[in-house]
Amino acid sequence: MATPKILGIETEFGVAQVGSFGDPIVQSSLLVNAYAHASAGRIRWDFFDETPQRDARGATPLDAMPPMVESNLANTVLTNGARFYVDHAHPEYSSPECSSALEAVRYDVAGEWVLRRAMEAVRSYAPQAPELVVYKNNSDGKGNSYGCHENYLIARDLPFSDVVAACVPHFISRIIFCGAGKVGADFPDRHGQIPAFQLSQRAEFFEEIIGLETTVKRPIVNTRDEPHADPSKYRRLHVIAGDANLAEVATFLKLGTTALILAMVEDGHLDPTPLWPADPVHAFRAFSADPSLSAAVDLDRGGSMTALEMQWVLYEAAVAYADRFGLAVLGADGSGALTLERWGRALHALEVDPATLAHEVDWVAKRRLVEGLRDRHGLAAQDPRLEAVDLQYHDLRLEKSLAARCSLERLTLDADVRSAETAPPRTTRAYFRGMALTKFRDAVDSANWDSVVFDVGEEPLRRVPMMDPTKGTAAQTEALFDRCSSARELVAELEGEEHHGRA
Repeated sequence: MATPKILGIETEFGVAQVGSFGDPIVQSSLLVNAYAHASAGRIRWDFFDETPQRDARGATPLDAMPPMVESNLANTVLTNGARFYVDHAHPEYSSPECSSALEAVRYDVAGEWVLRRAMEAVRSYAPQAPELVVYKNNSDGKGNSYGCHENYLIARDLPFSDVVAACVPHFISRIIFCGAGKVGADFPDRHGQIPAFQLSQRAEFFEEIIGLETTVKRPIVNTRDEPHADPSKYRRLHVIAGDANLAEVATFLKLGTTALILAMVEDGHLDPTPLWPADPVHAFRAFSADPSLSAAVDLDRGGSMTALEMQWVLYEAAVAYADRFGLAVLGADGSGALTLERWGRALHALEVDPATLAHEVDWVAKRRLVEGLRDRHGLAAQDPRLEAVDLQYHDLRLEKSLAARCSLERLTLDADVRSAETAPPRTTRAYFRGMALTKFRDAVDSANWDSVVFDVGEEPLRRVPMMDPTKGTAAQTEALFDRCSSARELVAELEGEEHHGRA
């Protein structure tokens, strides 16, 4: 049986200074520090046992450039279990671990509100600083791209080659419903042409099929083997090939379909080899540059296929999988059934008339805005005003955001999103982390994904490991937090349970 699909999203946001240029690291640090200050202080991130250089292939190529651990930049842990920090030159919100795609959407949207609060907090934290504007996008139009990374829990004993075989066709073709859309391109295609509009903001930046890097030589499938969990049982698939979405339906489909593909692979239900492109990197870019969805790429076994045709094959396999295995691994809140329903509905709409998805898919919504402006004013395809529309679509300031004016369908409720800004998910270990910060903040020395370190007033510091993302839930620990009035009591009881378990 497939591993429960614990999942989450890490979003790097674009940041700009109104009226002038500035250092993006300083700007990002201002946002993180101002938010932490407004939220009663920073909780230090614990870098213990972080190994971003570990490669799922077993050996890292000598010329690989894995990401570095940046322990000297602004960093804090939030009471909802998330991490808010500076990654390279961007503010990044890493959502807490979630047990379903619907839950992950809610915490992703909560992250947008964290950044809005951070923009507001800067005004009082550093009143002399220029206004900062945050964008939820992936490209600055100057040749730089920043990521929106997904994470999925999978079984350690699943051959990584099977993951690659299934994920490459899915990642390059799923952009038809989860691409964020992009006016123009940062680089010409192999024929020297610049497409007027692309489905994906990220596709043109990918150069390899598999690899460890995230900022150079970007691979379609990332091989980072850093599970943030028991490495003998689990692997964390770190996905870097996706766009940052503002359409909640697009985010949901991105997460739900990928989680379902991985479940199918774990249960031996999917044979993706007939879908493998002859040149996956070229196929990714070709699909992105074709809003008509008619581009067909050569397959490794002969013949050709469009992105839509690839998705139909995967969808039909998923329907058969659900009939045989059920969808419990995708969460207890109905995310599995909703994934199948919305996936099939989206593919049908894309086949008949993509414009009907303008309230559900970012690239369709953005393209409608761009084409409307172009047609009204007779603009050329590369007119800077169209690029300005592209950027403003992603502006997180609600009064400025064009995405906020597109009547995008909501899958979340405002009250639930506001709660998710401060309260952790109840269905994963994020609950323990979040409640430790909520109830015993002054006694938390530091935290990371798989442990919380307490200072109970005596040496040594106490590290509480959380090596299983499915443990530490509200069902398992809520009563513990209710009956403990101090971190000392909490740790003592946990240490007593551990001792009793060993006995």
